[in-house]
Order: sequence, then C-alpha cells, then structure tokens
Amino acid sequence: MLGERLQRVRERIENACARAHRDPGSVRLLAVTKVFGPEAVRDAYALGLREFGENYVQEMERKAPAVMDLPDAKFHLIGHLQSNKTKKAAQLFSSIDTIDTPRLASRLNAEGKQIDVMVELKLSDEESKSGAAESDLPMIVDAIRAQPNLSLRGLMTVPPWSEDAELSRPYFAKLRQLAERHAIPELSMGMSHDLEAAIEEGASWVRIGTALFGRRKKP
Repeated sequence: MLGERLQRVRERIENACARAHRDPGSVRLLAVTKVFGPEAVRDAYALGLREFGENYVQEMERKAPAVMDLPDAKFHLIGHLQSNKTKKAAQLFSSIDTIDTPRLASRLNAEGKQIDVMVELKLSDEESKSGAAESDLPMIVDAIRAQPNLSLRGLMTVPPWSEDAELSRPYFAKLRQLAERHAIPELSMGMSHDLEAAIEEGASWVRIGTALFGRRKKP
C-alpha cells in the first residue's frame, strides 16, 4: 500500500535527519511518478504529497489533463530537457531541475514564465548520464542569474548506480561543496536506495520513486 510505503520513507528521512542533527522539515520529498499513470499522482496527492517528478515532457503532456485540477500540486522535470521542448516544458512544469547549458536557460527564459530551475551536474564519467561538467558550472550559473524569468534554486546530480549507498556519498559531498561555493541554496540528490547518505551530506530534496510506487515497468 502506498500509505505504508510513504510512512516508511518518511521514517527513513527522519532517522537520517536525526543522525545528521538536521530538522526533518529541511528535507523535501519529490515523488517520482515517471512511467506511472495519473492515478499514482492522485493517490500520492491524497496522502499529502504535493511535489512530483517526471522525466519526459511528452509523458507529462499526456498525464497533465488528469492531474492539473489538483490544487498546489507542482511538477518538476527531472529528466534531460531538449532545447526544442522548452516551450511545452515551461507550460507543464513549475521547476526544471536539469538545466545544463546557458543556451537552454536562455530559451527557457524566453518563454516568459517565472520558473524555478536547478543545474544538473554530471560528476562521474558515465556516458549514460546527462548533466553539465563541473568546469561549466560558473558559466551556467551566471547565465541563469542573468535571466529575469528564472530563479536558480539548486543543484542536482545522479551518482553512478550501486547497491552500496556509501559509494554515492562522495558525489553528494562534492555537490554540496559546489553549491556552497556558488551560494546556491538547495540540493536535489538521493533516491530510494541512497537517500540516507544524501541527507547526511546535505540534501534538501530526495527523489523517491521505487520506495513509494514499486518497480517501474518499461513503457
């Protein structure tokens, strides 16, 4: 049951915060509903969740008519955004968490909508991962801060997959250091298998899908 899974996730967040001497209210839960139907969003909303993560603009476009009536529900794009989809993304999402080039920031700003953004960083050598190189971060931060319609809220990263959550910790620590260097307030890092390490390293958002909704089936 979703309610039981949500309770377990919240307990994990609270326990990790206790170990890190943090206020549990400083960590926000982003329910990752990609590849699940709108009923998953509505069920989670009924249990009090208000922030949802989607990977694909086209999938959100199909889902939107069934969920846009939910007051205060906010949708984050947590998958790679192609520059030719910025118009639709600006319409569908309140936060784009995967900005990785100045050009993408400029195109999103040109849509004329006030929108929160995060910079996605690729801190590993994995070819399959999206995100900007660490060396490009200053340029991207400056580009976003020059755009009147964009509010730079945070940094986001996805470490290499491992069943050992401790292997994610160095990437989380690195993201925190970069955020501090650039005075960026929020960190989106940590998923179902490694949320504890992320929280201990300063996560303000954890992106939880499997621990809430179970294993996803490929569309």
